[in-house]
Amino acid sequence: MKILHAGLLLVGLATIVSNADAQTMMRVRGTITGLDGNVLAVKSRDGKDLKVELTEKATVATARAVTLADLKAGTYVGVTTRKGSDGALVALEVHTLPPTAAEGYMAWDLEPGTMMTNANLTSVAQVTGGQELSVQYKDGAQKILVPPGTPIVTTVPADRSFLKAGEYVFFNASVGADGKLTTSARVQVSRDGVRPPQ
Repeated sequence: MKILHAGLLLVGLATIVSNADAQTMMRVRGTITGLDGNVLAVKSRDGKDLKVELTEKATVATARAVTLADLKAGTYVGVTTRKGSDGALVALEVHTLPPTAAEGYMAWDLEPGTMMTNANLTSVAQVTGGQELSVQYKDGAQKILVPPGTPIVTTVPADRSFLKAGEYVFFNASVGADGKLTTSARVQVSRDGVRPPQ
């Protein structure tokens, strides 16, 4: 009987671990179609109708356009890049980051072949073709060309009243084993035509 009980306990633990492993993360990008209580409806950029439950921990921030002159040395930034024909990194967008964001150079899914660098800004210099950001992170440093017209965005704390139909959002959500989407993350939402670019 004890053996059977121990076996059932192990099966139960395995199920819990399996359910935890089954929960994955996804990046939600798209246009708000509605907000019903704590459930945010989004038409994703690939045309899917998503419903995401906002937990009590979920926060909201609106996007605001800035310039590189507004970003001082030490500002923590995220830069989506792709390689130019000469192999140099070229920015597709630049945005400020909260201090809790992961640091480093990693694959990104804004467009095929894009990468993301989360790092501290060390300097900005005028160069041929635009401005050059120098950034530094724990395991390295980079120089990134920012061509004229590249979106440069920061965020401003807001509340759920800004989650209006027609606005564009970007945030991370958890996908449960049953397919249910939830988020406790920061929901970035467009405002006055400025979209969260990443």
